[in-house]
Amino acid sequence: MTALATPQTPSPGGGGETGRRAPRKGGRGPRRRGLRRTSRLIWRERSAYGFLAPGLIVFSVFTVFALLFAFYLTFREWNILEPETPFVGLQNYRDMVHDEDFRRSIINTAYFTGASVPLGMAIGLGVALLLNQPIRGRGLFRTLYFLPTITPFVVSAIVWKWLYNGDFGPINFYLLKTHLISEPLVWLSNKNLAMPAVVLMSVWASVGFSMVVYLAALQAIPDQLYESARIDGAGPWARFRYVTLPMLSPSTLFLMVMGIIGSFQVFTQIYIMTSGGPVNRTTTMVYYIYEAAFKFYEMGYASTLAYGLFVLLLVFTAFQLRLYRKADL
Repeated sequence: MTALATPQTPSPGGGGETGRRAPRKGGRGPRRRGLRRTSRLIWRERSAYGFLAPGLIVFSVFTVFALLFAFYLTFREWNILEPETPFVGLQNYRDMVHDEDFRRSIINTAYFTGASVPLGMAIGLGVALLLNQPIRGRGLFRTLYFLPTITPFVVSAIVWKWLYNGDFGPINFYLLKTHLISEPLVWLSNKNLAMPAVVLMSVWASVGFSMVVYLAALQAIPDQLYESARIDGAGPWARFRYVTLPMLSPSTLFLMVMGIIGSFQVFTQIYIMTSGGPVNRTTTMVYYIYEAAFKFYEMGYASTLAYGLFVLLLVFTAFQLRLYRKADL
């Protein structure tokens, strides 16, 4: 007599015939296995983390911790000569918004950026076009044009400060000899000449970098494009306008972004050559932050100004990235 099969009641977990509970979707089983696999991988590659540890520690202490501590100081009034750091809330931010000197430093920085970046890029492109031709000694010329880029800014600023000297500077000497001026000019003490003088020095120092970037981009342009343009009857100017410039667009955008970000942080030449004068005509944002921190010892307010500069650079960078995607370069 065949016994009737008693149906098994499935377990609450839906274990099927064996009555075992099926693992939940997204349960802790796979997660634990993943964690164990990650732990074994980390332990197996522990020597790599050992090599990375010194750099990570330095980055954490001098960058991450410094950023967090500076943000903490934006809500405090802290003079480094006094131990107390009273909480002031958003007062530092309100002071920054209503600070006319800070607004003046923004205008000076924008002036410096708008003059130095396009001029340096244009001269760098011109030099790159010349040195991309098969001329004798072009390797030497490339080296000479690139030397100012690798020269420390402190050294360059001291040399140019001597060149601009109103009493014995070579610039005034040759301008007087050629009768272009009737009396010596005080370049760095004249409120109308100080910023152009600093801009000229900065352009001299930045041309080499623009030249190298443009040279690399020019050498990457296929010769077939120029040959096709010649066959179509395009002259030198048409080839430059419709072939060279469009192919240089990514390099131009890169130089523009890097140049503007760097010029917003200009400090060395201002500190060495003009100290922000005359009458604050060359006080840039970073130099103003330096004065607030190390001249007036207002560390809380200086940290707030630094974060204001950070926000400006962040907005500008986001705008540049959007422009980069829109142009599809």
